[in-house]
Amino acid sequence: MALRFIGIDNTSEHGGCPSVWVDDMDGSIVIQGIVVTDPDMVNQVAARSPLAPGEMIVRLPAHMRGYLLEACCERDPDVG
Repeated sequence: MALRFIGIDNTSEHGGCPSVWVDDMDGSIVIQGIVVTDPDMVNQVAARSPLAPGEMIVRLPAHMRGYLLEACCERDPDVG
């Protein structure tokens, strides 16, 4: 597996999370983020898409959308 770093939240107080990566072998997007533990939010997600063993819900700040777009090869996140 060859992970390519896309970007990290520059407002992170610890400088390590959340971040977005792409697996260059298969194009999968790998996300390091804050695990959602709020029961209401978990229930809303699980009602539509039940969580399988080993799965969790991860939250990224809205200002990191550009990194996801870049990971999908749509645009550079540093361009407006």
